[in-house]
Amino acid sequence: MELKTNYQYTYFIHPFVIKDGKYQSYMLKMIKNKNCELKVFQKEKDLKLYQYFLPKIREFLFSSFSYGANKRRKLEELPIETRAALLAKNPCNIFEYTLKKDIQGKIDKSNGIFFNIQKIEIICFSTGICFLAIKTNVEEYTEFSNVLNFNYKFRDINHELKNLENYDNIRIQTDTFADTKTFQELIREITGSSIEATRLNIDTERFLTYSYVCINQEAWNQADQFNEIKYQFIKYANILPADNSREYEYEEIKTFSKWKYAKLGLSKIGMMLFSSSNDMNNYTILPEEYENQYFYTYIFNLYKKIYLKKIELELKNITKIKKARKKFVEFTKNLWIQEITEDETGTLLNDKMQEVFELDKLYSQVKYKYDILYKELNFEKQRKTMLMIVFILGISLLLNILNFIIIIPRI
Repeated sequence: MELKTNYQYTYFIHPFVIKDGKYQSYMLKMIKNKNCELKVFQKEKDLKLYQYFLPKIREFLFSSFSYGANKRRKLEELPIETRAALLAKNPCNIFEYTLKKDIQGKIDKSNGIFFNIQKIEIICFSTGICFLAIKTNVEEYTEFSNVLNFNYKFRDINHELKNLENYDNIRIQTDTFADTKTFQELIREITGSSIEATRLNIDTERFLTYSYVCINQEAWNQADQFNEIKYQFIKYANILPADNSREYEYEEIKTFSKWKYAKLGLSKIGMMLFSSSNDMNNYTILPEEYENQYFYTYIFNLYKKIYLKKIELELKNITKIKKARKKFVEFTKNLWIQEITEDETGTLLNDKMQEVFELDKLYSQVKYKYDILYKELNFEKQRKTMLMIVFILGISLLLNILNFIIIIPRI
């Protein structure tokens, strides 16, 4: 029996890095772009998000929560260069990239999968680490196999090998452009060069995949247990096509569940939540939580991973060591040791993300290099101090000898 879906969406996430010293210029570029608008979070409108994150992390991720109507109005009245300078001081800014109408695309020339792009967000941290997040959904199809095939194909559309038939046939059409424009061109317009990301060994040709699907309760309910469709979840969590015949062990992905009819699969390439409409929560409340609270938890952990890699690289550069050491201390104090939420599910999920991204291991590697440099710099400092003391003592001794030589003839 063909597995059917009731509801689904997928975010495709593209990390990119702004060159040091160019972040303010990038903020100016975002402000000047007529398709971009700063996303302002408000306590009343985004109450669940506000309550989910603890104050320090909330202020780090969503500075705009502190914007009142008066502050927003004054910000809009400022010259764009001044606005860019002020935004560049925020730890994080989130922009919404909007087009004149919904973007529709199609995979393959005939008998393909139609899909919509519902939302585009650009999440920018003041360290220059940014994320382009594109929300999509498969249109007019209820077959779960189409979701599998779409996720599998779409995540590779930014690949350099443009002549790959399955990828080159994905295009968008909108009134914003005079003609069709490929996704690769849209990505380059927003993200610019991939040089800095490549230096940090970030894969810029394959999207990270963050997906939600609610399947029909006929396939997963009290009578029909999860084990009967487990192989479908494994393909979904590993971002494999519907016709995949390769055997994947269930344990190869980290699984997580605090819900009776929902299971989450987490790996280094994505996070996928697989649920059943047998629980009304799975098509009313959970999709929104997954798209907001858990999504930004995922982005936050991705950020920590990339920022640690950035600090690690800078610790190897003799001209950047001093600043890198300061960044590491501030990161430890302001982010690493901070709890992000008191929500039980969110806390457990955050721990799973840290485990999959190997953040503890990466942090230990950076700390080890920091400690070595700290000892070396202290040793060098002590050596210079000792040399200075020896020099001063030598000068003092020489002056005493000279003074003694001058006094003896007088006697």
